[in-house]
Amino acid sequence: MEKLRKLLSIFLTFFKIGAFTFGSGWSVLAQLEREYIVKRGEISKETLLEIMTVGKSVPGIMITNISMLMGMELAGPAGGIAAVVGLTLPAVIILSGVTYFYDFIRDNYWFSAAMKGVSAAVIAIVASTALSLGREAFREKLAIVICSIAFLLGLFTGISNILMIAAGVVIALVWIGVEKAGEKK
Repeated sequence: MEKLRKLLSIFLTFFKIGAFTFGSGWSVLAQLEREYIVKRGEISKETLLEIMTVGKSVPGIMITNISMLMGMELAGPAGGIAAVVGLTLPAVIILSGVTYFYDFIRDNYWFSAAMKGVSAAVIAIVASTALSLGREAFREKLAIVICSIAFLLGLFTGISNILMIAAGVVIALVWIGVEKAGEKK
């Protein structure tokens, strides 16, 4: 019974986030951070960063991947399914309604104005999450160096993102290996 209650809680929380979070997956991350780290204390920022890293690194929709991993962290595979269904169901319902009424809302002044306001608010939400999680991600100098180099390479060269991710993984693995070897001495 407790397991079912936990799954229902995950489903309803992700449903609420899916229904009331506008913007991109980054806005959803802000809500996940607020709900599961700040409010409930069920996971740490470090765990959310690990989930985010894996979710962004595998093929598919980033926030769906992250939701699956988050749900699995909270309640195993059934928790992952509850999280994904909870997060995506509101979008299916809302998009079905928007599609049905599209001709009416497409040129509606009030709808257009509301969407502009939502877009402006989303920028602040995403920036807040980036700063909050960034503090956790950049605790080590190596992370700051890798991020800075990747940012500059992405900005000024045509190097593929996949190559930069692979290089970041290799650099981090080598760095951790060197640190572990130093600890053994």
